Amino acid sequence: MSSRSFRTTAITGALVATALGAGTLLVGWGPDGGSGTGGAARLSIADPYIPLPAGGGMAAGYLTVRNTGGEDELVKVSSPGASSVTMHHSTESSMESAGPLAVPARGALELARGGTHLMIMGWSKQPALGDELELDLTFAKSGTIAVKVPVTSLTYRPGQQDSGN
Repeated sequence: MSSRSFRTTAITGALVATALGAGTLLVGWGPDGGSGTGGAARLSIADPYIPLPAGGGMAAGYLTVRNTGGEDELVKVSSPGASSVTMHHSTESSMESAGPLAVPARGALELARGGTHLMIMGWSKQPALGDELELDLTFAKSGTIAVKVPVTSLTYRPGQQDSGN
């Protein structure tokens, strides 16, 4: 093999290797440009709580779904300790059914007082301060995550000391 044909073969091989390497990088980066909107969601649940209901078998539930991966949706919530758990959104004058609820890529879904929250009805036993209720959060892509949610005082707010009232 002549020096010239060896050089041509070596350059061609290097170009093919470069093209294959670039293709591998693009596939790894993903169609979303690396923004995290594609791929698997990586979910965790923070600050879950249920203020002690005054009676009547109905209570509100609050929590934050944190996501360090791709987008997902909360499609259903259930509980072995309640007959019904539904997603709602409050406005100044009404409360409406909501769902499915978007869990943005690299973001959070907040279920909080005065906004989107859970309504828990038909408790199997009347809740008491300190009890825990299991909620099963079902996501479109991530499956079901079970979380134990404590029953707190009416005045409890995440990040604040609970006064116990």
